[in-house]
This record gives sequence, structure tokens and C-alpha cells, in this order.
Amino acid sequence: MTGLGPVAWPPAPIGTERLVLRESEARDRAAFIELFASPEVRTYLGGPRPRDELERAVPAVPGRRPGLFVIDLDGAMIGTITLDRRDAERPGHLLPDAQEAELGYMFLPDAWGRGYAAEACAAALDWFADALPGEPVVLCTQSANTPSMRLAAKLGFTEVERFEEYGAEQWFGVRTWGHSWCCDRVR
Repeated sequence: MTGLGPVAWPPAPIGTERLVLRESEARDRAAFIELFASPEVRTYLGGPRPRDELERAVPAVPGRRPGLFVIDLDGAMIGTITLDRRDAERPGHLLPDAQEAELGYMFLPDAWGRGYAAEACAAALDWFADALPGEPVVLCTQSANTPSMRLAAKLGFTEVERFEEYGAEQWFGVRTWGHSWCCDRVR
């Protein structure tokens, strides 16, 4: 996988009890536009983008890149999960070379409150742990984003630090798989 190591991409679709994590397809375009245009989804992510701008900019097959999973419920996209390297220019890092894998997610509002995010993120994290054993994953969210904070705790992320970014307090956490090399940073 480009950016995350020597992992073939895309992996075979990952099934959970209710969902499928898969590569994006042309049929997902409208849902991608809705994710980025939604004021609810983008509340803690810099605000919505204009729908007409998205209609022009989003490619026929959006999100087709290493590290991005579409979350599929009964044949329809309800969100995305990303596993990318955290930008070295941003605050919040565990490693000296600032190349931690970072979990990101967005779900359409109709999918909120049903446990889909926890189910899908857990499956993506399990896949990552098998693909790159022993590598930690970080997560950053605004501390004001209560649902995201609850999800981070449910997924086993532990707070490392808080800092100011984008004009708001950010919560930065890590999920490790039994490795203590970074635990001196974990509070």
C-alpha cells in the first residue's frame, strides 16, 4: 500500500456482521459528494464544501486510492474509513520520523447511532494489525466531538496529548497491540 508499507492494495472486501469494507466504485459518487457537502458530517472537519464545486471536482470513481475503504451497507455506501500516514507538519506524533498510521472516518448522518462506525473501524483496524503487525495507529479528533471521543475509547485508543489546531482543542490518541515502546508517551 502506498504510504503505509508493502501491503497489496486493494485488499479483498472485508465483511463484518452487517457491513462490507471495499474499494470505491462509480456508484459511490453521490454518497462521496453528500459526505463532503453535509454540514452535519463536516461540523468538526472544517465545514461543508459547496455541492456545485463537488459536482465538478469529484471524479467518476471517487476515493480510489490506497488506504481508503468504502463502508457498504446492503449495497450502498454509508461512509468511508481511511488509514493514512499522519502529515509530519501537523502536531501530534509518536515516532521521531512522524510516519504513524492515522485512522480517519466519515459516515452519512442516516448511519449515525447504530454502531456501524465501531463495527467498520474495528474491522479496518484488525485488517491493519494483520497487514502491518505491531505498528501503532493514531487518531486525532476535536475534543468537542463527543461521538468521536466515545468511538475512540470504544476502539481502544488511549490519550497521548491534547493540542490546539484549526482553532480548536484536538485530542490525539494511540492504539497499540501489546507493544510498550510508545507507552511512555501515553498518559
